[in-house]
Amino acid sequence: MLSKQLFIGLGIALSTLVCPAFCQDSSSVIAEIGGRPVTASELEQKEASKLLQVQYKYYVAERDALDQYIDDQILEMQAKKESLSVAELLKRHVTVNEPDPTEEQLRFYYEGVQTDEPYETARPHILETVRELRLKKARQAYITELRGEYGVIIELSQPSAHIAAGNAPRLGSEKAPVQIIEYADYQCPYCQKVSGDLTRLREQFGDQVSLVYKDFPLPMHPMAAKAAEGARCAGIQGKFWEFHDFLFDTQKLQVSDMKAEARVLKLDGDRFDQCLDKGEQFEGLKKDAQAAQQLGLSGTPSFFINGHFMSGAIGYSKLRETVLQELAALKTENKQSAAVMPLNSQPEKR
Repeated sequence: MLSKQLFIGLGIALSTLVCPAFCQDSSSVIAEIGGRPVTASELEQKEASKLLQVQYKYYVAERDALDQYIDDQILEMQAKKESLSVAELLKRHVTVNEPDPTEEQLRFYYEGVQTDEPYETARPHILETVRELRLKKARQAYITELRGEYGVIIELSQPSAHIAAGNAPRLGSEKAPVQIIEYADYQCPYCQKVSGDLTRLREQFGDQVSLVYKDFPLPMHPMAAKAAEGARCAGIQGKFWEFHDFLFDTQKLQVSDMKAEARVLKLDGDRFDQCLDKGEQFEGLKKDAQAAQQLGLSGTPSFFINGHFMSGAIGYSKLRETVLQELAALKTENKQSAAVMPLNSQPEKR
């Protein structure tokens, strides 16, 4: 009989088999210069702009492969448990539970498709497409349920870099066990979407998570830099996060809109206007952007979660999973530390 807990620590195993040179332990000596050792960590810090994105692309590919392998394994194990083939298992738990879409739903889908075909001609293709989408979603939901039952644990680590928060705006305590540093752009649609995910994350984890915001306005977004200045000008008067939320929620990035919002937030309007018009916060914004470029960042949002790098249109589930991994790792580390009692703490013999 299969155990309810199946610990799949495939990250280390896969890394050993196929991981390139940059996956070496950070303390590993990879070269010597005049007798001075050069570690992998030193190289990664000094040459982050060349390495970080490459490491992340490799991590994403490796993680995709790992997820597929885990899914295949747990489906085979569950099929064996129920004395079925994998196809029979999926038919029992997924296919039979998915009813066909109604005629009204098909017509609604048809109206959203750009086609010159009449509905009756397009209907068979629409029906097939909707069936496939529903089955894919139901299959993933079933696999997620199985992952929970079998206690899947992912030990594959994301690439990392040391990023100092400095005096950047922060929500939460500096002592929070999980520190999230975000590089973002107010005109970036992915940043706008993930802003809500980050709010949800903090609502769920409370004081376990701290969020730091850094600016990285991209060249293709002409209003992003001035919007970042606006948020910084509001920050001088203690309303950075309120202004940050206004910019992402409304996408009103024009200077006139920002000046109007400053009054809504009851800031000193004249002081805000002067700050914005004279570019008083431009140098601070420039420093954030230069730091992002030195790290080799090429897009937004980009995150460093306890130093672990993530980038792109990641959703809430991935953010939540990463936070849980960090909390679990810290819990394990604390247990191991507590288990090793220093010699000078041994009880005295009487």
